Amino acid sequence: MNEERLPNHVGIILDGNGRWAKNHGLNRSLGHKKGAENLQKLVKHVFSLGIKYLSVYAFSTENFKRDVKEVNYLMDLFVKMFTEKKKIFVKNEIKVLFSGRRDNLREDVRNSLENLEEATSQFTEHVFNICLNYGGRCEIVDMTKKIIQKVENGEINVQDIDENLISHMMYQDLPDLDFVIRTSGEMRISNFMLWQSSYAEYYFPKVLFPDFNEEEFDKAIIEFQNRNRRFGG
Repeated sequence: MNEERLPNHVGIILDGNGRWAKNHGLNRSLGHKKGAENLQKLVKHVFSLGIKYLSVYAFSTENFKRDVKEVNYLMDLFVKMFTEKKKIFVKNEIKVLFSGRRDNLREDVRNSLENLEEATSQFTEHVFNICLNYGGRCEIVDMTKKIIQKVENGEINVQDIDENLISHMMYQDLPDLDFVIRTSGEMRISNFMLWQSSYAEYYFPKVLFPDFNEEEFDKAIIEFQNRNRRFGG
């Protein structure tokens, strides 16, 4: 692996937890639990390589259409992870951010994620962005509303609106994605960070996310490094 050609910002669409559980004769919820355990190990590995930004698609706005029991299990899992793992993020100096709509999240989920954000807000070396109750189109809509409000308040002029301003007004002010991985073999992006991934390289391994370990991630990075990014040139 060439350390000089590492992506700066990697996105992972965490897909395949339910199918992993089915393949092992388990309840779907246990697949999500296994995926969460794998994510914890993977986050540490990603940052140990020297990658600075990691964004993961943990729960989309559309996922609320799933069975109520499954949704509630996932929300409980988020609260447990954000609360119990806070010390680990602080110890490893990982800044945790959340992208998505918060107003219709359960109060305990909102409180746990906001507490984690606050506890890690001073760190800058590693940034972990969790997309929860997230949709790329929703983000663009919400960004547009923020800009309109600023224009109406006289904070900016219409002439000030450009690509740079739009990037700054997204849920989080992060650099563009360089590399997007979707596990499980599904070859679609499912509304994930549409604006930020305009020039990203994509990789679709067939491995289900609970089995997408450090070795599989390294394979993905080598694939990225073997590509020639032209940016339209």
